[in-house]
Amino acid sequence: MATRRLRAFKRWMRSQGIEYSDALCFTDSPEGEGIAVRALCDLKVGDMVARIPKAACLTMRTSGASDLIESAGLGGSLGLAVALMYERSLGEDSPWAGYLQLLPPQECLPLLWTLDDLDSLLRGTELHKTVKEDKGIIYEDWKDSILPLLDSPPFNLDPKCFGIEQYFAAKSLIASRSFEVDEYHGSGMVPLADLFNHKTGAEDVHITSLHSYSDSESDSDTNKSDTHVDTSDNDTLIQDSYSDQKGPNTTLVGKNPSRGSDSDFSSVSRDDTIVLEMVMVKNVEVGAEVFNTYGLVGNAALLHRYGFTEPNNPFDIVNIDMELLLQWSSSSFSDRYRRTRLALWRKLDYCGCVSQDTEYFEISFDGEPQIELLILLYIMLLPEDTYHKLDLTVSTAGNSNGSIGMILSEEGQFIWEKASEVSKDLLLTEDVCDALLSLADMRESFYGSNSIEDDIEALGNCCIRERKLYHSLMLRVSERRILERLRTYAAVGAQSFRTAKRSSVRKKLKKK
Repeated sequence: MATRRLRAFKRWMRSQGIEYSDALCFTDSPEGEGIAVRALCDLKVGDMVARIPKAACLTMRTSGASDLIESAGLGGSLGLAVALMYERSLGEDSPWAGYLQLLPPQECLPLLWTLDDLDSLLRGTELHKTVKEDKGIIYEDWKDSILPLLDSPPFNLDPKCFGIEQYFAAKSLIASRSFEVDEYHGSGMVPLADLFNHKTGAEDVHITSLHSYSDSESDSDTNKSDTHVDTSDNDTLIQDSYSDQKGPNTTLVGKNPSRGSDSDFSSVSRDDTIVLEMVMVKNVEVGAEVFNTYGLVGNAALLHRYGFTEPNNPFDIVNIDMELLLQWSSSSFSDRYRRTRLALWRKLDYCGCVSQDTEYFEISFDGEPQIELLILLYIMLLPEDTYHKLDLTVSTAGNSNGSIGMILSEEGQFIWEKASEVSKDLLLTEDVCDALLSLADMRESFYGSNSIEDDIEALGNCCIRERKLYHSLMLRVSERRILERLRTYAAVGAQSFRTAKRSSVRKKLKKK
């Protein structure tokens, strides 16, 4: 269904030299679910379905606010936010008016939810603490870098268009829609490319940078699952402290020879690619939706950056913080005991995942713990004499093989193993499995008094149009199901250990 705003956008695309295949159909949902791209005929691998000039992309370089952004020394998504707010402030006078009218005022990201909503809807989830910290950081960015721009006389900015609410709105659009265009332009809003919806592991269309010269051997390409490319090699640029690394980044990379810059904005030269192409990488049947992918990411990352979740997302994880593990161990062991066991684990070159000074361990979708967590629990629970024997062995032998550690075999001998090759069956003693059950219960308590059955019932009674409630419930249920699988994993491991132990005892009795 071609609505008025879609027709206006198509006219604007033609005026900007954006070309798209007539095999694509843009549908605008009357229920407010947004725009989708569908195939009007069978699309084949290799079909080129769109060409988007970089000049039509809204970036720090192309915006009418480029001089302001340059003079203020802004970079990254902070600079792009200024460009977006500036063009929106111009209304119909903006060269991007036909594109901007298609965008929502803001995306429904947790970043824009009230603190009460965050506390009631995201309690216990991987996002609760992170988003609350983000809100404070972004406010400081606005106060330190955006607010002073209102006192820049030559630019005469309208305070109503550059307030804190407008900045948060711009940040939500950038988080969910921006692409890394190339090294020269940095990240930007890419019209048409941002209309393709996400489906995990289902990339139908791929974006490439087409060279402006014809003797290139190959075009640079990327897709939404590529990692973020740092586009600033000017140390004086002010980057916002709200990291672009949180969650999957959409990336359009043009790694091409540069011919020199016509701007002193930074030391990065203009890229020699002038057009972005969208090419089919999978066959799509007539009538089917054409998807891009934002990467192989779990629901916490999807909700954080894009404002939605997916049922049964195989890339969901739950984290067990080191702080939680130490809290568990404090009920049974002294501080000195815990410090020495942890020190031995680190001496063996093990560590957890680290993000923003927080160390944690991941529990995968199927409930399997990170191997480093199992090894730490194993060492933490070793009998005192065995621990001292291991500590002495490590201190005497040293550890010169990088991520090589020692574990105790069934025969009571210490053996060297890479973490990736350590047999988890060896580590899953009954005590370790009991510890996993305790950690699962402690992590579960973060969600409050409602049981997982309560959350599942609430999710079943919730309409997807109630976006905040629906997607927060989907995240809670997804995470709590992982904890259920962790309990099953631990219970099965304990049973296997007891069976193996009985078998070992029987063998020893037979020998006698």
